Amino acid sequence: MTTVRLTMAQALVRYLVAQRVATENGTEALFGGVWAIFGHGNVAGLGEALYAGRDQIPTYRGHNEQGMALAATAYAKAHFRRRMMAVTTSIGPGCNNLVTAAATAHVNRLPMLLLPGDIFISRDPDPVLQQVEDFHDGGVSAADCLRPVSRYFDRIVTPHQLLVALPRAIAYLTDPALCGPVTLALPQDVQAMAADWPEEFFAQRVIRIRKPAPEPFEIKAIADLLKTAKRPLIVAGGGVLYSQGGCQALQAFAETHAIPLGETHAGKSALPWDHPLNAGAIGVTGSPAANELAAQADVVIAVGSRLQDFTTGSHSLYAQAKLVSINVNTFDAIKWHGQSVQADAALALAALSTELGGWKSSGDWQQKSLAVNADWRRAITEIVKSSRAALPTYAEVIGAVQASSRDSAAKDIAVCAAGTLPAELHKLWRASFPGGYHMEYGYSCMGYEVAGGLGVKMARPDNEVIVIVGDGSYLMLNNELATSVMLGQKIIVVLTDNFGYACITRLQKACGGAPFNNMIEDCRQGPHGAPHIDFAANARSLGADAENVTSVAELGEAMKRARASDKSYLISIVIDGPQSTPEGGCWWEVGIPEVSERPAAVAARKELDEAKKKQRI
Repeated sequence: MTTVRLTMAQALVRYLVAQRVATENGTEALFGGVWAIFGHGNVAGLGEALYAGRDQIPTYRGHNEQGMALAATAYAKAHFRRRMMAVTTSIGPGCNNLVTAAATAHVNRLPMLLLPGDIFISRDPDPVLQQVEDFHDGGVSAADCLRPVSRYFDRIVTPHQLLVALPRAIAYLTDPALCGPVTLALPQDVQAMAADWPEEFFAQRVIRIRKPAPEPFEIKAIADLLKTAKRPLIVAGGGVLYSQGGCQALQAFAETHAIPLGETHAGKSALPWDHPLNAGAIGVTGSPAANELAAQADVVIAVGSRLQDFTTGSHSLYAQAKLVSINVNTFDAIKWHGQSVQADAALALAALSTELGGWKSSGDWQQKSLAVNADWRRAITEIVKSSRAALPTYAEVIGAVQASSRDSAAKDIAVCAAGTLPAELHKLWRASFPGGYHMEYGYSCMGYEVAGGLGVKMARPDNEVIVIVGDGSYLMLNNELATSVMLGQKIIVVLTDNFGYACITRLQKACGGAPFNNMIEDCRQGPHGAPHIDFAANARSLGADAENVTSVAELGEAMKRARASDKSYLISIVIDGPQSTPEGGCWWEVGIPEVSERPAAVAARKELDEAKKKQRI
């Protein structure tokens, strides 16, 4: 056996370089690069290895570890989980800054390889700088915080452990049912240890993402159920986009059997917004069309959905319907006692269509769904250009952004994650191609937007990436705007300034609470009051071009300048925070106090108790 002598870190980098993946574009590198902020836990070992391999796998430096990992999460999502990135940090605060981003990837079932530096296995210099000491367990370090938000976790205590750990890591990262973040904690002394490695371990490998086929008996059971249905509805989740050929299979299935569909945040864009069978967004942030159909459906077919509470109206929206769930993941497929098929979305839909033969939904249901869907499409075109408040509204901002380019339907990718905008975009963004709507709403991680936009741009360099973000989320994490400038990865940031957390204020008031600690005006302030934040000046200080605008017309003109620019560009506009699109939506369960001195809270609790009677149990 031929061997080569390498340090553990050098072997790791060489192994990552050797991993290839089969995609629609042919064979590509599985890893699009490594994000790195170096510290004493990774600069000497892994840093040296990445420098040596810099021409084979690029290393990118961010400005915050959480931002880097969120960019990596978005990169994987934009590639529909077929390509990914790695992230390395130092041993202490840098490592712990990964936790939020790892949780975001974990919830969204997105792959990312985390390589935090770790303490010395030898323990010769313990305690080292930034070491977290556990008084009851000498083997615990800061990296252990990543265990609950990793699909697979391993600590590399000897170099040759990589021979087992790396293939396992790749297996999890590329498995359609199990994929999520993988953490390999790298003790800094072990990174530098040399060993003799079999050359064959570094042979180029082409990975083909598995497509689990459905069991015939599961397909037959669902087909038998559907044949008894008159009013079926499809709920399209992210699994449709992640399945190669899933969007085409979904459209063919819906058209063949005349079944309307609603889209989750993760599934939006699987079907063009103007397809006659597309009822649009479903659930708490859903359209009136999709939610009306959901409330009347007798069978709901969830395809590739986690069936979270926003999708199901806290399990009240279609509680009357029989539930069918198609999912690659058993954990998701069996939720809420649904009849399940554990399989790839494209393969399951094709098999189910064959088993159904010429069966279609009832004629009355077809007519109703086509009518309400068409009504909603007409309503969207009016909502996004009509003023409902003295200041610009979210809807008008969305309309102006999409109207600013003739090519927007074919090229624009909207990126968002938290606040009021997810509801507005879910209803109103007109997505015409798969991936044209990029919403992180599994974790709804504030601060995702700018970093996520950077990751999307790196994955989709030919598309215009438009980050639409509120002032609260922007202030939480905006420093990767500087990274986008540094890397020449242009994004457009449209910042809607409502002077606080308007979304959560609406929820607070809906639950009977008093406006408190969300909007800037409702927060405790010192003698100087709250600062006026010039967001354009802030963006310019980070290297981007930027401007503040005051009207929808000015926004449209600014968007033209932003599109023409070759550099990241921020446009800030003050909007009417309380105003949101009233059409659509449904009930959502929030924990409201059983006892309160406030009459509004007591009334809200009574409404909650009544609404809970409609939940699926």
